[in-house]
Amino acid sequence: MSSPSSLHDLAQRVCDWQRQHGRHHLPWQGTQDPYRVWLSEIMLQQTQVSTVIPYYERFLERFPTIHSLAQATQEEVMPYWAGLGYYARARNLHRCAQVVAREHGGRFPKSAEEIATLPGIGRSTAAAIAAFCYGERSSIMDGNVKRVFTRYFGIHGYPGLRAVEQRLWALAEMAVEQASGSLDMAAYTQGLMDLGAQVCTRSKPLCETCPLASDCEARLRGLQDQLPERRPKRVLPERHCTMLLLHRDGHLLLEKQPQTGIWGGLWSLPRYDTLEEMAADCQARGIVMNDDGRMATIVHTFTHFRLHIAPWLLEAPPNVGETRPMEAWVAFDHLAQTATPAPVRALLDALPVS
Repeated sequence: MSSPSSLHDLAQRVCDWQRQHGRHHLPWQGTQDPYRVWLSEIMLQQTQVSTVIPYYERFLERFPTIHSLAQATQEEVMPYWAGLGYYARARNLHRCAQVVAREHGGRFPKSAEEIATLPGIGRSTAAAIAAFCYGERSSIMDGNVKRVFTRYFGIHGYPGLRAVEQRLWALAEMAVEQASGSLDMAAYTQGLMDLGAQVCTRSKPLCETCPLASDCEARLRGLQDQLPERRPKRVLPERHCTMLLLHRDGHLLLEKQPQTGIWGGLWSLPRYDTLEEMAADCQARGIVMNDDGRMATIVHTFTHFRLHIAPWLLEAPPNVGETRPMEAWVAFDHLAQTATPAPVRALLDALPVS
């Protein structure tokens, strides 16, 4: 691994490169508003920039300030997150806005250490907010930075392992400590993100355009394809369920999910562990099942398992009865505005009824 002496001008090189070659037209750039920076950082977790941009713009149009977000209900917030996945982020976003409004007068704390105490904000996100908005000399460590540092210092081992991640954090902090006092923290922080996104990419990195190429361990040793090391392979558990698309008179039956869980707070279709369980429920509701209602199975992959969904499209008789707690009949033309998880949205978009 490279000696820490290679850190002496790393930050300035990244900063200079960003000013000339980095990204400057993303909708969350050019602002020191902690609310907008925080929102973008949360949305960008586990999600590509191209996917985030329309969500970010639509979210801000509806909730332009942290006070407007804090005053909204979670029911009002979730439709503007539906489809981004990792829904705990949205619940924590809403809760954090309420804490900032209630306990901090609507203003974010000014240090990364304090920001990290807020709901749903980790060490790297807190550092990014502090660097972009307040110029604090605090280090970030997102996926792009891990890749840049792993290659530059020739660090082996999967970056998700605690020991490897701690080493990367130590190097990131040393890079800032050894930088000149005049370092532009916003440009450096953005530069690390841009370098990983545009140059030090997962495959086919553009080493010839990298400002760190001259002493990058991975490039010098031809290890760009080996570093960072991949997550150890594991077999995802396979789970199965059946979903009921029950419609009548231009409405579809949806079921509100509990606040906890992978789809917490969203609307979903009635879900059953087995076909037999769904058949029993249909019988209890007075619904006749037939094979014409069977739709093609879809598969949705989560971080920790793969879910096979067998959907059934059935029509409810007029006398199906009242809905149960946490259920509602939603008009077809309102489904697009209803907060539903991605696999359910795919089923709704494929509905052959109108």
